[in-house]
Amino acid sequence: MEPTLHSVAGLSGTIWLVLLVAVSLLLFALRAAFWVRILRLSKSDNRFSHVGRRLALVVRDVFLQPRFRDHSSPVHTIVWPVHLVIFWGFVVYAVSFAWSLLRGLLPDSGLPWPEQIGPIALLIDVFGALVLAALVISAVRRYVLRPEGVKRTVDAAIILTLIALVMITALAGGSAAVAYEGHASAWRPVSSALAAVVFADGRSAEIVATVFWWLHTAIVLGFFSYLPYSKHFHLLVSPFNVYFSDLSPKGSLPGDGDLSANERLDLRDFTWRELLSSLSCAECGRCDRACPSHNSGEGLSPQDVVHAFKEHMLTTGSVLARSRNGGSPAVLSDEILAPEQVWACATCYSCMEHCPVRNEHIPLLIRARRHEVSRGRVDTHLQDTLVAMTRYGNSFGQSERARAKWSVGLPFKIPDARKQAVQTLWFVGDTASYDVRAHGSTRAMAQILHAAGVEFGILYEAERCAGNDARRVGEEGLFQMLAEKNLAVLAKCTFDEIITTDPHTYNTLRNEYPALGGSFRVRHHSEVLAEILATGVLNTTPLGLRATYHDACYLGRYNGIYDAPRRTLEALGVRLTEMPRAGRDGYCCGAGGGRLWMEDRPGALERPAESRVREAAALPQVDTLVAACPKDLVMFLDAVKTANIEGRLTIRELAELVWQSVSTSIHEAEGT
Repeated sequence: MEPTLHSVAGLSGTIWLVLLVAVSLLLFALRAAFWVRILRLSKSDNRFSHVGRRLALVVRDVFLQPRFRDHSSPVHTIVWPVHLVIFWGFVVYAVSFAWSLLRGLLPDSGLPWPEQIGPIALLIDVFGALVLAALVISAVRRYVLRPEGVKRTVDAAIILTLIALVMITALAGGSAAVAYEGHASAWRPVSSALAAVVFADGRSAEIVATVFWWLHTAIVLGFFSYLPYSKHFHLLVSPFNVYFSDLSPKGSLPGDGDLSANERLDLRDFTWRELLSSLSCAECGRCDRACPSHNSGEGLSPQDVVHAFKEHMLTTGSVLARSRNGGSPAVLSDEILAPEQVWACATCYSCMEHCPVRNEHIPLLIRARRHEVSRGRVDTHLQDTLVAMTRYGNSFGQSERARAKWSVGLPFKIPDARKQAVQTLWFVGDTASYDVRAHGSTRAMAQILHAAGVEFGILYEAERCAGNDARRVGEEGLFQMLAEKNLAVLAKCTFDEIITTDPHTYNTLRNEYPALGGSFRVRHHSEVLAEILATGVLNTTPLGLRATYHDACYLGRYNGIYDAPRRTLEALGVRLTEMPRAGRDGYCCGAGGGRLWMEDRPGALERPAESRVREAAALPQVDTLVAACPKDLVMFLDAVKTANIEGRLTIRELAELVWQSVSTSIHEAEGT
């Protein structure tokens, strides 16, 4: 059977096929060139190093798609195998179509049709049936079950229909070809079964097979040309999005140059990789479902953020592309992204951690915040905090001399690391130093280090806020100032390592100070506690608590520290029950990204911290929630009150529990 040998309107089938291919390629190229022109207007971003690591990411995330796994509900559990079937069906049919197209353009080449190669024919048949079944499940999930965050657009319906038509025409043409050949084939089980049912004889099968071959070809070429005009352009863009992922530590945020000098913020103020995220978005809703600010009704939808950039690229990018020196509407003016979108983000990284195509939502919002700060459009409470940090070096607006006030009453004097060499420099952090609710855990950590024989010291009034949250609210200049002062002090000290109890401080010291010339060995106190308990240098008494543990975002998702706190609790004899959202799926307390210093949106739903303590309190036989972050501690202490569960759930910090166990053991040994 040679479908391209037939002539229509005086032109051979081969000529018609060439014309169809040319039109499809032209339409695709025009739209693709449009997107390339817009991306070229943006800032440069070197994402071309480490080719091996990038290819490994593509193999894992594109071909295996582990990020599509979602066990939050039965509705979402089915997504990974369904999407994997559709993706691999797309790959199989793309390869077989390219092969078939080449064979149709070169009818005299002697090249076999893909269906004439047994294993290839089997793949085409099986995946055709599997993809149709997966499409039915996908359509039911999208339009009937209607999960949160999944878009139900006309474009999505068109794409589902086109994919279904591709499979239907392929199977219909295949069954007609089997009927024409006059015998079933073990390599084509689906087509053979359909041929036996549909075709009584093979006399009309050749015509049917030819018609469906042309229909299939026209639909695929039309689909191809439509892709760059639709949201499903992500099918082609997302592999590049994954390949050009940021390979620097998750907790490092690049600085910005002269953004504060710009009167308006447009596409040219963002990097090409940041804008590429908007073309890669699959509108699957995973980022929204994972976002604590979205679930709390704070007005943020990470999915809508990247979608807003795509819409703005469409409406104003062409203007900029035609006139590189022309102006454009501000990308983040209120009509594009409302201020509540910009300021609601807790920078918890959950959206980026759960995005199947590795979109980078947070850098987009941070750049927007920097522009808002430069224009003075900042929450009043946040502005007061930033002023306090500028004046006093801490977010509490208290005197530098009060930074070590928490240590008063300890049975020993903590060495001043500025005046003598120490093994361990403890960078205490603002919340652990100034918030009286955290002083118990801060003193507990000091006593543990002292009892374990660790030679440690602190910086006293010379310590400044590390600047993690200042940078993430967009105050880049303040971050640089704080970092410079801290680095100047640290340069005069002699120590082997830095430890800190605050994951936000840990993140910045470990991941961002190296770019400013300060490379240190930095450890979180949960790692230190686990090590101390493992060595047996301290005697402990089993606590016998039934508790659950909260994974701090800047400790877990940002820096991968999940095991150390759990090993510590295990060593204390704590029976740990995990919350439904734990590990990389852990739910944010809502304090990060400066949200601790901002007012809640009027009419917002339950705060993230309240949702978290309710989740902990709902666990059977659990009465204690353990945190390994002073910010988490104070957030949860407030939340149990506002959620009216203060008597049902006790909030404890990790160091407190360790010192309770150690001190109990000491008292038992002394007989007191």
